[in-house]
Amino acid sequence: MTESYSFGEYTIVYNGQIYNTKELRKTLEENGFSFHGHCDTEILLKSFIYYGYDTPKHLNGIFSFAIWNSKKQELFLARDHFGIKPLFYTFFNDTLLFSSEIKALFKYPGIEKIINSQGISELFGIGPAHTPGTTVFKNIFEIKPAHYAVYNSNGFHIERYWKLETKEHTDNFEETCEKVHYLLDDAIQRQLVSDVPLCVMLSGGLDSSIIVAYASNYCKKNGLPPLDTFSVDYVDNDKNFVKSDFQPNSDNYYINLMLNEFKTNHHKIVIDTPELAESLEDAMIARDFPGMADVDSSFLLFCKNIKKEATVCLSGECSDEIFAGYPWFFREDALNSNTFPWSIAISERQHLLNPNISSKINLKDYIDYRYNESLSEIEFLDSDSKETTEKRKITYLTMNWFMQTLLDRSDRTSMYNGLELRVPFCDYRLVQYMWNVPWEMKALNGREKGLLRYVVKDLLPSEIVDRKKSPYPKTHNPTYLAKVKGMLTDIMKDKNAPINDLLNREYILEILDTDGNAFTRPWFGQLMTRSSTYGVSLPSKYVA
Repeated sequence: MTESYSFGEYTIVYNGQIYNTKELRKTLEENGFSFHGHCDTEILLKSFIYYGYDTPKHLNGIFSFAIWNSKKQELFLARDHFGIKPLFYTFFNDTLLFSSEIKALFKYPGIEKIINSQGISELFGIGPAHTPGTTVFKNIFEIKPAHYAVYNSNGFHIERYWKLETKEHTDNFEETCEKVHYLLDDAIQRQLVSDVPLCVMLSGGLDSSIIVAYASNYCKKNGLPPLDTFSVDYVDNDKNFVKSDFQPNSDNYYINLMLNEFKTNHHKIVIDTPELAESLEDAMIARDFPGMADVDSSFLLFCKNIKKEATVCLSGECSDEIFAGYPWFFREDALNSNTFPWSIAISERQHLLNPNISSKINLKDYIDYRYNESLSEIEFLDSDSKETTEKRKITYLTMNWFMQTLLDRSDRTSMYNGLELRVPFCDYRLVQYMWNVPWEMKALNGREKGLLRYVVKDLLPSEIVDRKKSPYPKTHNPTYLAKVKGMLTDIMKDKNAPINDLLNREYILEILDTDGNAFTRPWFGQLMTRSSTYGVSLPSKYVA
């Protein structure tokens, strides 16, 4: 094929970054295409001219884009394999509207903010996760991850272009380790390419430390300056730190181990209580959806400070989902819960609803429906051991629900600050490969991320390799709890606050009176309970 099209025939709107532009450009040039520059937007558009609807299958990256073909009068929409980049749409008066943010759609005259029974079930039953393809608003949808849509005279059609392929894992242990090492190294190297300042988040945990190690070695090998790294902490956090099963130790000791080993140019961001609480509303505006409370506002502030020094940042997000790093992969009560194991406080969630609404909506039924719907999508092998079968289930659920929530948080709060966040562990080739690695190999020595620990054992300090998983750091400063408790109390005391039409005001006042002890189980995952329960309900004026 030779390059053939008229000026103005194709128009592209694009959000993201393509990591295999070198290979794409080579193929296109071999087929008669020429280029005016080196930006991935031009390569993406000409890839579409060459590959057509198959274009997303040839992309390695994070993307959502729309391409209008004026000759065919046809619009093509696509979203990356894991939905890292958002893409929403709606129909109004026979017109298709699309955007990377829900709030932009509401700028169109006549589109109403309506939360129906499904939206309430999503918000209180599934939230802060959400069912792929849906939103909490009536008639507002999203293009699902790994899907594309075509809009033309024949209507609006959606197709899936990629899914996890279940097949026999034929590599032995040594070959598996070599492949994981190669895929990690290749994914990180591809994502280190940037013509603007780049850095890496460093928590001292296994995942971020792996990226720092690979990236530091890359910089050294290519004669580049020392890698810039960033960590987040809170005022008086070490003084107030409380050890728990989910957060057994603080990060600072392990961060220093990495700094001594790799000599990065490190920046420590310290957040204070007032700005953490005051940014709860900004974090929800960034996400268009009540999220993970102080974890969201902290990450938003973290990204805001990083943006002062860098434009692109790599994160260790998604390793736990792919390499089995969460407690629920190993706990029998979670595996046998017959629901999403990170979201088990169902009765407490139901009780948060205004009794008039609660009598008409059964959150458990809705959660069960979405849970079983998701399970029905999984493919198994007859040769799978019973344990591997069970772990496939929990891995699929974790990647398609929990991981999506974290990816949404990361992208929306970082882009709110103009910071592009990249997630090497979410390279679809690595995810596909790990999907078929037997559980006995993946959880080597019965440990979470056992295989990953083994692969990097000679790359990192042993204390980092053996460190128990610790989640994104939360504030332990009691002044934060007091601050958000006061903020929520003020809202609840206002009987005319719009959110009181949705919530069980008396029950929430009771929670406030008992210091949040009504929520003895996490609201979501391993982070959200008590103060987070306060934070998730704060921005009342944005409830439609």
